[in-house]
Amino acid sequence: MTRRMFVPAVVAALIVGAAASAPTQEAPADLILSNGRIITVDERFSIAQAVAVRADRIVAVGSDAAIARLAGPSTRRIDLRGKAVIPGLIDNHMHLLRAGTTWQREVRWDGIASRKEALALLAVRAKTLQPGEWIYTLGGWTADQFADDPRPPTREELDRVAPENPVFLQASYYRAYVNSRGREALGAGDASGVIGEAALRGAAAKLPVATGAELETSTRQMFRDLNKAGLTAFGSAGCEANVLPIYQRWTVQRQLNVRVFCITSELRQRTGDPFLDHVAYGEVVYAPLHDPMFVRTSSPQPDQLREWRRIATEVAKIRMPLHVHANLTNTIGAFLDQIEIINTEHPIAGLRWALAHVNQIDASHLARMKTLGVSAAVHPWAVTNGGINRTVFGDAAIDMPPLKTIQDSGVLWGLGSDGSRANQILPFQTLSWAVTGRMVGGARTLRQTITREQALIAHTRSNAWLLFQEKDLGSIEPGKRADLVVLDRDYLAVPEDQIKDITSVMTIVNGRIVYEVEK
Repeated sequence: MTRRMFVPAVVAALIVGAAASAPTQEAPADLILSNGRIITVDERFSIAQAVAVRADRIVAVGSDAAIARLAGPSTRRIDLRGKAVIPGLIDNHMHLLRAGTTWQREVRWDGIASRKEALALLAVRAKTLQPGEWIYTLGGWTADQFADDPRPPTREELDRVAPENPVFLQASYYRAYVNSRGREALGAGDASGVIGEAALRGAAAKLPVATGAELETSTRQMFRDLNKAGLTAFGSAGCEANVLPIYQRWTVQRQLNVRVFCITSELRQRTGDPFLDHVAYGEVVYAPLHDPMFVRTSSPQPDQLREWRRIATEVAKIRMPLHVHANLTNTIGAFLDQIEIINTEHPIAGLRWALAHVNQIDASHLARMKTLGVSAAVHPWAVTNGGINRTVFGDAAIDMPPLKTIQDSGVLWGLGSDGSRANQILPFQTLSWAVTGRMVGGARTLRQTITREQALIAHTRSNAWLLFQEKDLGSIEPGKRADLVVLDRDYLAVPEDQIKDITSVMTIVNGRIVYEVEK
């Protein structure tokens, strides 16, 4: 369904029936956003003019006139001046807590399409540091995203940019690049400053990370950057024990500016906390069957699969959700074989088991998943890794993943990033890729594109369902929690090539403004 087909009719319906959509009020609204385009992402994909919030909940959505009647003397009113509003964007799979340990120290290249600009960012950082302090970025980019010059940085260039500082630049999980000081400090890298895939993780593990007060500052800066990008909630792949107490404290103090739903290898049930909860077992079930990113094929062995099934069976016995890393064709098929066996003895219907990443999924897998009720958490590495995918997988890379096939399958699916190392984390870059088929920098890396509406649903309403939050999040409707993003341009109206550039001018989480552009 295209925007031209549904918008006029829906707006008319909303204006006529706005009063009916507003429940009886015991008190005035605390916040009203009016004179805008409220892209609700409800089941009808309705477009409204205004939305009213009381405390942490949306109380009404409709026309300016209808919503204005809900104001009181203390209501804060915000004139949107025609700006679009969408539900808070949800990333169903990001390594969130881990990212905070390095965020403030990194020079992030997410969405940077110019090699010249990327190197300039390093130079700017170098000028703020003392000699010997590290400059690094841990993933979220590859040289193929540089439209002006898709070459990785050389050791000599990095020496010129930061002559007094060690530099380590991790390109996804494929390679890393160091300057002379970085090579010396890590004891890794060839003469040209390249660290290969096999040594990359070990080298990165030697880099300094934030602790104590610095960790809190780094994490708060990460939240601000994520809120600016329009993100309000995450399925966190891993909730590291050394970081989790900070999140727990901020939850109690009502200072957590994002919602965090942990995916860990712990058999823990949900508590129902709207800000910090445990929602699924994963992402690793059995480590030997955890596909690396850049291998052509996998070959799961019978003894490995028996152990995988043993663990997954325990998850099914206690009726817990499962969210498992499954990327390559053979692995996806083998896991579905095991799930079908488990399902005969311990039915998984209603447990919301999901396969994550699924870059090599195909129609036969999807048909089996639909029968089982298994969902797909799609993490399109091609947004930044499209060039590497083409090198490793050849022509098949253009259908990794086959997005339209997934959309048309009837399997419930949502978009995530698998950031911040394997992939970039900006949601509008992901949405742009889904709609245009073009990775950061403009190269085409996807043949099977989908519509803007379908992509936005996958990053909001569908992800709310994957994280058991569909009653509270994912759309702008009365009764749901007030997670809203005011955009600097209209997602449904801008030219396709501008979707990637959209940012928030105001982000609201639980009815509280957590980010606002400085005026």
